[in-house]
Amino acid sequence: MNGHRKQRISDAFGAAAEHYDDHAGPQRQAAALVADLAQRQRRDGAGRILEIGCGTGFLTRDIQARWPGAEFVVTDLSPDMLARAATGGLVAGTFLAMDGEAPIFEGEWFDLILSSLAFQWFDDLEGAIARLAGLLRPGGSLLFSTMGQGSFTRWRAAHQAAGLSAAIPNYPTLQGLRSMLAAYDDAFAFDEEYALPCDCAKGLIAHLKGIGAVVPNEGRRPLSPRDLRRVMAVFDEGGGHDVYQVLFGRVTRSAGAAAAGIAMPSRTPRSP
Repeated sequence: MNGHRKQRISDAFGAAAEHYDDHAGPQRQAAALVADLAQRQRRDGAGRILEIGCGTGFLTRDIQARWPGAEFVVTDLSPDMLARAATGGLVAGTFLAMDGEAPIFEGEWFDLILSSLAFQWFDDLEGAIARLAGLLRPGGSLLFSTMGQGSFTRWRAAHQAAGLSAAIPNYPTLQGLRSMLAAYDDAFAFDEEYALPCDCAKGLIAHLKGIGAVVPNEGRRPLSPRDLRRVMAVFDEGGGHDVYQVLFGRVTRSAGAAAAGIAMPSRTPRSP
């Protein structure tokens, strides 16, 4: 795993922690849907819950409200984001600074593992899903949302029209995520699209800076001011709006998996 890049991501989100909530419309929507899916999955309650990438706590507070008696472990790569989620006394739990794709836990610990819009920062999504699924108790579920390849299509197109390539990370397609989850006996994935009414290129850039999503693909340098102005002009000519494509996934471990000696996943994932 790329420790230098992960530190840059942590620092960027830490710098955005105080004003993140003012810019995070799609993040609120995605977190609410993850919580709804989790409640449908665990109507009978959950004893121990792990959250990956809590941010400022949209999903965190929702989880606490739905399962107030659960043992709750809340994690984020950024200590500043973690501190923000823990403020105000609204959530009771254990707060840990942790890289979600390198969990410090071993064995079958959790009834629910939940995450909203954090997995797109993983170096090895498929390997991370396998490691997290391995922490589920029999009958437990991993539910998450992550960015899809259809996100920021107009911003990407503006780069292409200007003869440039966008530094947006290479998010998975829905089919790609479904292929990863095909390794599991009980899993599904679907997508939702959320409008980002940013009005203009400056609005889009302000949104990305506001939520701390400013770390480009590995090896990519920021555009020169001249090139950025070209891209912004093309984007604004196209209407100045864009979208998030958010992919949602669920993996559930068979209730009889441990007793039957069934491994998860059913095939060996790639090594990170």
